[in-house]
Amino acid sequence: MSTLAAADAARLALQCLDLTSLNEADSATDIAALCQRAQTPFGPVAAVCVWPRFVAQARAALPAAIKVAAVANFPAGDLNLPLALADVAAIRAAGGDEVDVVLPYRELDQAAEFLAAVRAACGPLTLKVIIESGELQTPELIARATQLAIAAGADFVKTSTGKTPVSATPLAAQVMLAEIAAYPSVGFKASGGIRTVAEAQGYLALAQAALGEQSLNARRLRFGASGLLNDILAVLGGQGSAAAGAPAGY
Repeated sequence: MSTLAAADAARLALQCLDLTSLNEADSATDIAALCQRAQTPFGPVAAVCVWPRFVAQARAALPAAIKVAAVANFPAGDLNLPLALADVAAIRAAGGDEVDVVLPYRELDQAAEFLAAVRAACGPLTLKVIIESGELQTPELIARATQLAIAAGADFVKTSTGKTPVSATPLAAQVMLAEIAAYPSVGFKASGGIRTVAEAQGYLALAQAALGEQSLNARRLRFGASGLLNDILAVLGGQGSAAAGAPAGY
């Protein structure tokens, strides 16, 4: 397996980036700025990820090449199907392209029915299932949650909401990627706490090892982050890593 140079990793991370703003206090002004940031001098991000209430604004502000994702059942991940379905309906009605839904990870025995209903409600939209791997903790539970998401028709399985003490970790990624590897139509999304190109390189290497080099694209791999873009732009701009100065972010 080849190791990607920093600039190559930065380009790939940019192409696979779901540029995210999921702060409780987000305003229309914040989302306008997010959409401007998504269109960089080095090319566009894969998607922006926002609250359902901002989908229409983001879709109007962005070219079709940049997908609009929004969250459902977020961030609590309770066994609350009515809430999840209402979120999905709002996202679809506003012109969203992708749904990032939180699996009811505390109730895995009842998760299959929940996910089946969400998958049906999404229709043609891309569905990313957030398993909250940092809360599941053990490889066995992380693998089980990943299997449930895949069985329900998830297009991507995502590590985390970014709202818990432990978000994405290389160990959780390895477990998830091992389950995903047998399903060429399923992708992996690392999310929460990834702020530097060096950190992204680690996940790119794990994805390449598990899924093959041909998987290193936005159809199979995503990063959910906000602060990561600062470091990507610094690396691609020839300034080196700006990690020390990057703001904390999702």
